[in-house]
Amino acid sequence: MHMYDLIEKKKRGGALSRAELDGLVAGAVSGDIPDYQLSAFLMAVYFQGMTAEETADFTLAMAHSGEMADLHDLPGVKVDKHSTGGVGDKTTLTVAPIAAACGLVVAKMSGRGLGHTGGTVDKLESIPGFRTALSREEFHAIAQKTGICVAGQSGNLAPADKKLYALRDVTATVDSMPLIASSIMSKKLAAGADVILLDVKYGSGAFLSEPRDAVALAQLMAGIGAAAGRRTAALITDMDVPLGVTIGNSLEVCEAIETLRGHGPLDYTRVALELSTALLVLAGRGTPGECRAQAENALQSGAALAKFREMVVAQGGDPAYIDDSSRFPRAACIEPVAAPVGSYLRHMDTAAIGRTSVILGAGRERADEPIDHAAGIVLTRKTGDLVRQGDVLAYLHTNTPAALSEARTAYLQALSFGPEPPAPRAEIYAYVDERQVRLYE
Repeated sequence: MHMYDLIEKKKRGGALSRAELDGLVAGAVSGDIPDYQLSAFLMAVYFQGMTAEETADFTLAMAHSGEMADLHDLPGVKVDKHSTGGVGDKTTLTVAPIAAACGLVVAKMSGRGLGHTGGTVDKLESIPGFRTALSREEFHAIAQKTGICVAGQSGNLAPADKKLYALRDVTATVDSMPLIASSIMSKKLAAGADVILLDVKYGSGAFLSEPRDAVALAQLMAGIGAAAGRRTAALITDMDVPLGVTIGNSLEVCEAIETLRGHGPLDYTRVALELSTALLVLAGRGTPGECRAQAENALQSGAALAKFREMVVAQGGDPAYIDDSSRFPRAACIEPVAAPVGSYLRHMDTAAIGRTSVILGAGRERADEPIDHAAGIVLTRKTGDLVRQGDVLAYLHTNTPAALSEARTAYLQALSFGPEPPAPRAEIYAYVDERQVRLYE
């Protein structure tokens, strides 16, 4: 295989064969193909795209470029849920225990946050003692005992994706549909679940702004999953408004605990229940109506909260913080943001609000940066609310007082006001699998 010829073929719009893609991925991992040629290939894909078959072959090659997690010894149906990222997106903290309480096995590897999107691992590590760095043996043992384990990405899963993503990040080729799909799905396939549910976001706080683009990405990923023999589907969900009322690590954990107690914000609760229902349907646990009833019962009965607590104990966390979330440390500085005018809150630039939380210390711009688990934002008004001048829009939480002025300005700049309310938006736009797109009414 000559890399020059593959670049030339893709540059002219040709489709690469499975053998050619296998060779390319192997060369990327071994270092035999230099970065400048890999970058040229990525740019050719950016402009010429890939066929569905080519994207599936590329994804499988990346999935098999390192270790493939083996979950066959775990009893029951193994499920995974992945979100494309958002602000206040804490659904794993509720969906995973609901699914486990309904008898599914959630053996999930999650990532850390970078930029304006939060990471599940960072949120869980705000629970004192909670361990996300687990050996393969510990991961399996906890999942087998409790039916739920959420750990950090470890081992040598999909190393080709790690290599190619780093190059995409510096060559302006991140926003390519086949490259996004292959990156996400290569890691999901390598993680070993039988069932994969994707939460594909769109809106001002998501990578994709339009629902049609989110549907196209979901269809592509669902097709890849089906080609690999995994039951895969997606919900297209709105991220034009932060999900729930908290942004920041321990703040979001507290909100998740309250939601598991049945007292969560309506938008967050609705999205969590729909995701849980979809997981149960994919896992063959009944009709949509039956699965919805199972998910609601797990939430209302306290079984999901008990399962979350069980996971925390198994992974070394202090369950006292689950029993009494007021034990979580509060930020030294908590300051209100007042409405500058009396009017409708018409729009929230959700990505900008996420970046405001980074200013406060809740996120990171570089992978090696520390975060302040107590920092973040608590929302008191959201899109569509009528506010009076001086009303509190949000509370900024930080242990860095010098950050407050910049954060307050950034938060207000992320909001738009007007005399008329905005058109309502549903939290869930559509359900997508390899066969259908079903719009929500």
